[in-house]
Amino acid sequence: MKVAYSPIYRYQRLPDGHRFPMDKYDLLPQQLLHDGTLTESNFFHPQPLEEEQILRTHTQEYWEKLKFGTLSRHEIRAMGFPYHESLIFRGRHIANGTLQCVDYAMQDGVALNIAGGTHHAFADRGEGFCIFNDFAIASNELLYQDRVNQIMIIDLDVHQGNGTAKIFENNPNVFTLSVHGEHNYPLKKENSDIDIGVPDGIEDKDYLAVLHQHIPDLIDQIKPDVIFYLSGVDVLKSDKLGRLALSKEGCRERDRFVFEACKKRGIPVVVSMGGGYSPQISDIIDAHANTFRLAYDLYF
Repeated sequence: MKVAYSPIYRYQRLPDGHRFPMDKYDLLPQQLLHDGTLTESNFFHPQPLEEEQILRTHTQEYWEKLKFGTLSRHEIRAMGFPYHESLIFRGRHIANGTLQCVDYAMQDGVALNIAGGTHHAFADRGEGFCIFNDFAIASNELLYQDRVNQIMIIDLDVHQGNGTAKIFENNPNVFTLSVHGEHNYPLKKENSDIDIGVPDGIEDKDYLAVLHQHIPDLIDQIKPDVIFYLSGVDVLKSDKLGRLALSKEGCRERDRFVFEACKKRGIPVVVSMGGGYSPQISDIIDAHANTFRLAYDLYF
């Protein structure tokens, strides 16, 4: 099983003293190595995206603002990070990790990125701690290369994938499904192909019933050549931003259901981690690690 990870993903301190809240991108690989789920041979280290790959999804104006550091204060505030060139470089590695996962998923059935799931990034702006939209970049690159005809994005982060929805609103080759907290961020939702807003406080049984009701039939209708799956763990009851009430076991069963649906139909699946904001970092790491453990157990 191949997993995208680079030391560039790690928690960093900027010259001005700001720190990125990215502990999990360092701790998660350590945990997977420690518990024997993965070895060093499972990891590959993506190179940064090329400029032309970025521009197949993001606008020239937005890219130049990122490249030359000319974002306005409002744009930086919406992005959620203090601007620094190393942040942009890091984002290029992460997005390319998702793109490179496609080759491994087509070979093995599944491949995962330790980071990614940056679904709030629009073509012309960053938002909600997302700068480059990794699923959109990978999807547009695959279509540009004429490697696939139909793509499906299954976004089960607690927040709606508004940037992804907007980017593909007029593209019939990319089907977007977002199951998210109905009353959670973003306040203004975009229109995915299918949006399912679930109520605050929903627990395992009812949440999983929603997935069972919709996902298999949608996959069979869409018949995608590849699926991108955003497996955010901000659906946990312990999450300080999520407002849902899934247990770790419920989150694990969610992942199992998606993996089994893809495997049964022979559809390669590329996974990015998305959000997770529980006060105890151990809860975040364990829930994310379960995704990798399941993928390994089911496919290898």
